Amino acid sequence: MRFKISSLFLFAVFLISLLWRLSIKSNDNNTPSKEISINENKPKFVYVEKPPLTQKIEHFFTRRYKRGLFNGTVLFSVHDTIIYENAFGFADMRKKDSLKINSAFQLASVSKTLTAYAIMLLKQRGQISYSDSVRKFFPDFPYQNITIHQLLIHRSGLPNYMYFADEYWRDSRNRTIDNDDVIDLMIKYKPQPYYLPGRRYNYNNTNYALLASIIEKVSHKTYPEFMKEEIFNPLEMNDTYVYDKNIDSINFSKVKGYTSWRRRAENTYLNGVVGDKGIYSTVEDLNKFSRACFEGTLVSLDELEKAYQLGHKELYDNDNYGYGWRINMLPDSSKIVYHTGWWKGFRSYFIRSLKEEKTIVVLTNRSRTGVLHTKELMKLFDIKYE
Repeated sequence: MRFKISSLFLFAVFLISLLWRLSIKSNDNNTPSKEISINENKPKFVYVEKPPLTQKIEHFFTRRYKRGLFNGTVLFSVHDTIIYENAFGFADMRKKDSLKINSAFQLASVSKTLTAYAIMLLKQRGQISYSDSVRKFFPDFPYQNITIHQLLIHRSGLPNYMYFADEYWRDSRNRTIDNDDVIDLMIKYKPQPYYLPGRRYNYNNTNYALLASIIEKVSHKTYPEFMKEEIFNPLEMNDTYVYDKNIDSINFSKVKGYTSWRRRAENTYLNGVVGDKGIYSTVEDLNKFSRACFEGTLVSLDELEKAYQLGHKELYDNDNYGYGWRINMLPDSSKIVYHTGWWKGFRSYFIRSLKEEKTIVVLTNRSRTGVLHTKELMKLFDIKYE
């Protein structure tokens, strides 16, 4: 009798186990791989899988962040749709403040694209001409036959203020140099120019500092005021501003620049000069600016075409510079326009495909570990290039 009871008990256990396994297998076979809708009378449950391009972008930046090779924000858009955006790491390493999509970074030389845009806005209004001489605005300027056009495309041949300021600005520890000071030093000391005007291309921050001074002279506003009132506010670039150390003695940005993992970059006396640098912005605000350029919102599309014309054609692709943009000409005559920037702990990358209306913005606050290459980014974001 005991044997029969034990056998029945074991059989029952076996039967329950078998039914349980069959139930699991049935459920496994019905598990959706991508999308499933459970009858019409119940809520729908959808599995969403990121597109392959988005996965590739996220994997690239996540891997770099985990290896300590990236700390910043990223955005990619096609036409008026943001395809991908994300923030990685910290705005302040000491406080462990996390970066956000609307975190504003020092754009460094990407500021030049916005300065050129402001100049084009003034030209469109009939307030200046690209053929105007610098002496029209500053009669005591010691260098002759230099035009706004030559400043825009870096063919003025002028000396770089970042070098002669170190020689002539004696009180750099206590006094911040500004745009007016740069002009005064040029008038007083007449530092040797590199080339005759128009002779050859020479990328030079003095050119865009002078353009900012011309904006002030013509508009009767400071450069920060003009940029805010005439460009940033109309384009709803609400987190974008010009930092000028003469106005604010400390860097008030929540995003701090780092030359290495934890070493803060100095707030140099040169941070009083603007136009060539000095603008802080976000990936989303730069995307708004890119859309304004695609749509001709403030500056007309006809006028903007001049920004994308090659100022010269020399040996290296990086020397193909228009009005505030480097230009990559493709075999089908379409263009990639872009600019990069580096300054005191920050690096920035701004790339636009004119034909496909694609925009890439990458901003980082670690200059040493944040180095990327424009062709690497174009390949990652599926933009054709030469």
